[in-house]
Amino acid sequence: MIFSINKVIKFLILSDVALLAGLGFVTPIFAIFIADNIQGGDMRVAGFAASVYWITLSLVLIPFGRYLDRRLGEKDDLFFIVIGNTLAAFAVFGYIFSYLPWHIYFLQGVYAIGMGMNIPGYTAIFTRHIDKGREAFSWSARAAFIGIGAGIAGSLGGLIAYRFGFDVLFIGIGILLLLSASLPLLIQKELIPRDKKMPRVPEIKTIQPR
Repeated sequence: MIFSINKVIKFLILSDVALLAGLGFVTPIFAIFIADNIQGGDMRVAGFAASVYWITLSLVLIPFGRYLDRRLGEKDDLFFIVIGNTLAAFAVFGYIFSYLPWHIYFLQGVYAIGMGMNIPGYTAIFTRHIDKGREAFSWSARAAFIGIGAGIAGSLGGLIAYRFGFDVLFIGIGILLLLSASLPLLIQKELIPRDKKMPRVPEIKTIQPR
């Protein structure tokens, strides 16, 4: 039944699986990374890092959403998804070179801006292209696949970091996030052009906490 979902929804789900499952590799062990690799890294740094992410995300979501609401078509929505996921990937790659707390805070801010761009663009396109009468199934399928991916990633992330180190883990996650940024480009032809407009239906997206 999952194969009967239309192309736009299918590729958006694959993109989100790559994005959130990729982040799921590091989420459970991020505090350990901070404690082991950041000078003065402790529970306070981990807590501040989470605060920087959530506060920054909350501050940019509404302005980004209002901006996209004023734009015709879906090309800008797509652009926000691609750029947002790419920023998240750069933040993950940046962890490799981090050794001071402010490095982590800065990268958490970049990651939050990336997710803040992804969320309004992604939900706008996803909601508009859901097959009529299958709204609940489409959103449920997305949540199920993300959950499976994040669950598997959570267990593998610790094993990879333990055996090969955090640098290898971050490189792998960054590649997954770049994949998540490229997949939406495959649905460009199915999107509404800039000279046409369709109503947006707001939706809140689940984010993996850090």
